[in-house]
Amino acid sequence: MARSYETDTMAEMPADPQMNSHANARLDDEPARKAQLGQIQERARFDYSGTELDAMAGAGNYYRWIIGRFAPFVGGEILEVGAGVGTFAAHLLDALPRAESGGPRLTLIEPASNLFPALESRFRDNPHVAVLQGDIESCADNLHPDSTILVNVLEHVKDDEACLALLHRILQPGGHLLIFVPALPWLYGSMDAAFEHYRRYTRAELERKLRVAGFELRDMRFVNLPGVAAWWLSGKILRRKTISPGAVRFYDRWVFRPWSRIENIVAPPWGQNLLAVARKAGHR
Repeated sequence: MARSYETDTMAEMPADPQMNSHANARLDDEPARKAQLGQIQERARFDYSGTELDAMAGAGNYYRWIIGRFAPFVGGEILEVGAGVGTFAAHLLDALPRAESGGPRLTLIEPASNLFPALESRFRDNPHVAVLQGDIESCADNLHPDSTILVNVLEHVKDDEACLALLHRILQPGGHLLIFVPALPWLYGSMDAAFEHYRRYTRAELERKLRVAGFELRDMRFVNLPGVAAWWLSGKILRRKTISPGAVRFYDRWVFRPWSRIENIVAPPWGQNLLAVARKAGHR
């Protein structure tokens, strides 16, 4: 579960005059784009205490399945909020057309001071990836994505409704917001607390918050039915506070991979996660 972005408020950051002076600039070449974005000074750093990111690096089938559901809605200017150490972004880049052939460009945001160095190092030599340390508000005026991705991120945001409203504001008309979050509040347990989750979502709650933010809902479905039992056992019964790399690899290969083929055909009535595709009204 790719951890990432958290802040207690979406309205405490002062405006950055240098950033605002370029608020409406369209960056048409990659060196200028990265140079300008690199000038943003982060003002809301923290350390993330969760321990699951290294283990989740072994969940390749899990990430590729999510990307397969998101791919039809991904545009040319992609923003991933809460990129962690870049595991999901690396899979995304492998799956999408190369920028050299007219493919998308990717901007990654991560506020955690202990995660950002690994993220920056991972993509330092890729001229089509811009990496920013900050929260979404501190970077918002420089961003004009036509697709925004949050994978296991929104549950870390205390004021998720304000976050969604801001994401709607910066998204280009006709663009898509692609979200993957933990589901079923009754599953909240020791691992949710250890991973700094504020909540697990109901379908009705997530749909309501997306619509209040101004989005049109294109798709919403439960995902990973077998994961309900696994999470309940680990977090509610055994009271574990992390997941091991071996357990992730086993589940990803022997449970998630075959089961995901079934869920490609028939969406389950409930599951460990919710996947949502929402659209901002208008035309690109």
